[in-house]
Amino acid sequence: MASRSLYNGLDRKSIDGPWQDGGMGPARIFAVRHGQSQANLAHQEAGDRPLHYAPGDHEVTLTGLGRTQAAALGRMLAALPAGEAPEAVWCSPYLRAIDTWRVAQGEWGSRPLPVTVDERLRDQEAGAFAPFNLAAIRERFPEELARREAEGPYAFRPPGGESLADVVVRLRDLLADLRERAAGRRVLIVAHDSVVLGLRHVLAGGPDADLGAVLEFAPVLNGSVSVWDRTRLVRFNDVTHL
Repeated sequence: MASRSLYNGLDRKSIDGPWQDGGMGPARIFAVRHGQSQANLAHQEAGDRPLHYAPGDHEVTLTGLGRTQAAALGRMLAALPAGEAPEAVWCSPYLRAIDTWRVAQGEWGSRPLPVTVDERLRDQEAGAFAPFNLAAIRERFPEELARREAEGPYAFRPPGGESLADVVVRLRDLLADLRERAAGRRVLIVAHDSVVLGLRHVLAGGPDADLGAVLEFAPVLNGSVSVWDRTRLVRFNDVTHL
């Protein structure tokens, strides 16, 4: 399978920040990775043993620990002063993200916030790799892992899947919408590790040639919170509320 360039679709705002072409953008962005999912637990328990995990990405929901993490998020939001709390929610369409918000909202006990479920916040698509952990991928796709090593993990697309660069393309598009639809508001994004890493890159406004550097901040932890005031990073991958 021929690989496309890392830079396909990544020429817009490669150096300027995401609000540079007009519009205020959100006053604050909270980005949350969903609580521990059933798939996270299955991969953890498999360790170095090959794993084939049958449920599809959109079907996976939270474990008991994941619900506990989501409830802790809700208590953290409840403790924020009224002038600092989120005013709107943008959520991944995947069940584990939606359930994280539902549990957090119930624990917070605030009036319902407007929620937008947006496909652009879905997790990085793994394509043919999706049902497998790394040990199983190593057995089944050794040539693809060699290609990943050659291209770099941020540029590599598994067969039928996405690279981190592809995730960044759709996040730029999302932020362009938020610039108008959430101007001056505090927005909570509930999504996935790849989305939080992608947001860090896009909001920093650096050149796309530096995208690989964001992987230094992985893993983004389940239930973690990252916060930007406009494009200024306030905290990243924070789990002190858990």
